[in-house]
Amino acid sequence: MRVAIAEDSVLLREGLARLLEEAGFDVVALCENADDLLLKVRSFSPDVAIVDIRMPPTHKDEGLRAALEIKSQHPSVGVLVLSQYVEATYAMELLAESAEGVGYLLKDRVSDVNEFADAVRRVGEGGSALDPTIVSQLVGRRRRDDPIDTLTPREREVLGLMAEGRSNSGIAEQLVVTERAVEKHVTSIFQKLRLPAASEDHRRVLAVLAYLRS
Repeated sequence: MRVAIAEDSVLLREGLARLLEEAGFDVVALCENADDLLLKVRSFSPDVAIVDIRMPPTHKDEGLRAALEIKSQHPSVGVLVLSQYVEATYAMELLAESAEGVGYLLKDRVSDVNEFADAVRRVGEGGSALDPTIVSQLVGRRRRDDPIDTLTPREREVLGLMAEGRSNSGIAEQLVVTERAVEKHVTSIFQKLRLPAASEDHRRVLAVLAYLRS
């Protein structure tokens, strides 16, 4: 899997590259700013672009803007945004159209190498990878007459883990239940959220978006 990294801190940039190369990724570009990332994405067509939200010159949201442009102009490229802090507004802007091929992780999450590599791989394969802290903040805002409110506590727990990007087997392991039990919960979630018949992966993305936007 081909990866481009945009991070203005040379130590973190080189560290990420080394971690990913040791995990079997092909790091095709290292970028110091968002403009260079956009150029490298056009030139090298990576599977995933990893980008810090705050990049030069203003260190505000240049990385986020680059991620949004990549999703618009190069939809086959997954984007994994890294942030030092929880910024729910930025997360929702990134997820506004779709959660497919999108990740949002806090930089502290990079310390778990296996978890970080799994997140990069999921995003590159068109899935999602959202930091549990981000998910918790986004779902704290409830609407009236929200179909999410029809879910049982266990179904919400399953959907929350889906939002983090976990597979059915990963959810089963986390909740210490059988994979068959998770499948039943997922089917019930789809029915309660009135999601149209489609591929399993597509309905999972729709369910996650409904969850995060509710």
